[in-house]
Amino acid sequence: MSAAVIGAPVGAPPRRRWARLLLRVLLAAVVCLLAWFACVAVRIVHQGNVDEAGQADAIVVFGAAEYSGHPSPVLRARLDHAYDLYSAKLAPIVITTGGAAWDPQFTEGGVGHDYLLKKGIPDHALIAETHAVNTEESADRVAVILRANGLKNCIAVSDPVHVFRIKKMLLADGIDTRTSPRQKFQGRWYEAVWRVTREAVAYMAWHVGL
Repeated sequence: MSAAVIGAPVGAPPRRRWARLLLRVLLAAVVCLLAWFACVAVRIVHQGNVDEAGQADAIVVFGAAEYSGHPSPVLRARLDHAYDLYSAKLAPIVITTGGAAWDPQFTEGGVGHDYLLKKGIPDHALIAETHAVNTEESADRVAVILRANGLKNCIAVSDPVHVFRIKKMLLADGIDTRTSPRQKFQGRWYEAVWRVTREAVAYMAWHVGL
């Protein structure tokens, strides 16, 4: 009978055990990330299908593209929805948001302001935010505008896929927020999936500070 080797390693080598442990940690992280993504996606769809419009201090229209001083179809739909809310006397002030894009002569907020002015909302009831370059900046600047005017809550108007992130950002800035999407989810299912996926990733990146 051969003698046992003193000090021989028992079980898998340490390097292999560490590799297995690292793989398990990575798999657990991926599962958690996917679960979080799924939860966010469900909440985005739910928020986009709910109209929370009610009495508020202001209506906030989040910007979209404008073309040489004219609102794009998407922006026009948001503005028309905000006009309907204002006409229903849900709020005395409408705030339009968005800075300049490729054409520095015009801003999304300014174009929105002028469009609503022409539709009949008086100038004293309109405020244009014209410097924000993304949703987070718009939310931050809107919060400053609201507080500066003694306003504490608002109705946020945008596309259905967008309102969940907007609401979370405004709430983070201390603004009590209701959302009113310009419409419910429409279009082909795979287009909706892509939009929700992109929005979920954008929200998750903002949530972790990226």
